[in-house]
Amino acid sequence: MTFRARREALRSILASDRCIHPGSVYDAISIRIAEDLGFELGMFGGSAASLAVLGDPDIALITLTELAEQMRRMSRAAALPVLVDADHGYGNAMNVRRTVQELEAAGAAGVTIEDTLLPQAFGAAKPQLISLDEGVGKIKAALLGRSDPSLVVLGRTGAVAITSLDDAIARAKAYEACGVDGLFFTGITARAQLDAIAAATTLPIVLGGAPKEMSDLGYLAARRVRVALQGHAPIAAATQAVYETLKALREGASPEQLKGLPSAELTARVMRDADVKTRLRDFLGLGS
Repeated sequence: MTFRARREALRSILASDRCIHPGSVYDAISIRIAEDLGFELGMFGGSAASLAVLGDPDIALITLTELAEQMRRMSRAAALPVLVDADHGYGNAMNVRRTVQELEAAGAAGVTIEDTLLPQAFGAAKPQLISLDEGVGKIKAALLGRSDPSLVVLGRTGAVAITSLDDAIARAKAYEACGVDGLFFTGITARAQLDAIAAATTLPIVLGGAPKEMSDLGYLAARRVRVALQGHAPIAAATQAVYETLKALREGASPEQLKGLPSAELTARVMRDADVKTRLRDFLGLGS
């Protein structure tokens, strides 16, 4: 699937009348598994990227180069459309433009640009936001940074939890006026908040998590939520599995005693073994 086809697939999701959960992906193996299981969209979150690439918490330590290269690896491994959390765009509006260019070239189907002040300011114990004017400048730069107009750009804000619901709505309406393809919200904790946002805006909505009382996909779809994240459990589960396996080996278990290992069939499928064998036969005359 071409990069444009992946972006058009994401646009179809945003243009639909339903809400889906994306698969949290972070490397070549996870994106292939998500694709094989039938997920329509992958979500490459900033926290998952930081953990997968650096082993560090999500405090804006990962660089644009590292993020784009990991996205490039996933794009090569599978055709699943991926929405990338591009954080604050790695700097000011000029950096945002560059961020969009690099992630577009890496095969992202869409990117989110947020208005959180990152990295965290000296002495600031709580998250802060950049000004609305600076946020608008970043969104304009992101839109102008596209060379492929099918690349999805989402304006993202966490204002609901950081400042106020009214501020979140004001920011969303301003980003909407810039021409973004959708709005991404974090920090929403109540239906009344989402109801107010849906009433004040017109674009498709992506939710970066929500409480259990807002998990009904029908309710979310009726509020124009088209994508609802469910956290990043896959990389957390992988971390636990690696820990348990190494711990068992360190404590004297033999490889035959290990639990939770994938079957040979699953490993072969994830590695696309059948495709590789076909190429070995066709290109190198092996195994015929």
